[in-house]
Amino acid sequence: MREFPIRSAVSCLLALLLSVASASQAARPPAGQLPAERGSADSVAGRLLVATPELEDPNFRHTVVYMVQHDDSGAMGLVLNRVLGKGPVAELLEGLGIEGEADPSRQIEIHYGGPVEAGRGFVLHSPDYHGQDTVVLSDLAALTSSLDVLSAIAAGKGPKRSLFVLGYAGWAPGQLEAEIAAGAWEIVDADEGLLFDERADSKWQRALDRRGVDL
Repeated sequence: MREFPIRSAVSCLLALLLSVASASQAARPPAGQLPAERGSADSVAGRLLVATPELEDPNFRHTVVYMVQHDDSGAMGLVLNRVLGKGPVAELLEGLGIEGEADPSRQIEIHYGGPVEAGRGFVLHSPDYHGQDTVVLSDLAALTSSLDVLSAIAAGKGPKRSLFVLGYAGWAPGQLEAEIAAGAWEIVDADEGLLFDERADSKWQRALDRRGVDL
């Protein structure tokens, strides 16, 4: 895994995140539409999509996607296993122009969350943390898109487990259902390890190995 100087390439990407942070509040789906308990009986919200070996789309090849939303209006998910870089969280805050306490030894990984709105940031995290716009998705996960969660993480006051991603995966109504029917995705249950552990390189195979396993 490469180290990143946030002041260089990644800082440019994060500057874009900062510029759209206020707009993201208006763009994000209403909170009531997000929890995994919502949706039809066939909803895969709260579960994992695992790309099959036959899926060659470079945006999703060998990916594991946590499904945040899936209903008649479409679907949204976050890729869990593509790391863009890793570096000191203090430099991340500095790159975003955020003042606050930061443990100089604390590191943070930046992940690719999907090809849609690549400048928009999300923190998928354990539900023990609640920020100003946190939405609890399930017993395993919650989602926050405001920058306050990064300050909390930097100060050691954030969630126990977290994953910082840029961008997300989105599907129009009926699109994901068609892809699943075509054999592009396997559906497996999520667990804390696949959501949050740092063994990103092995997540796809570990998730694929769960096909047909009753957890």
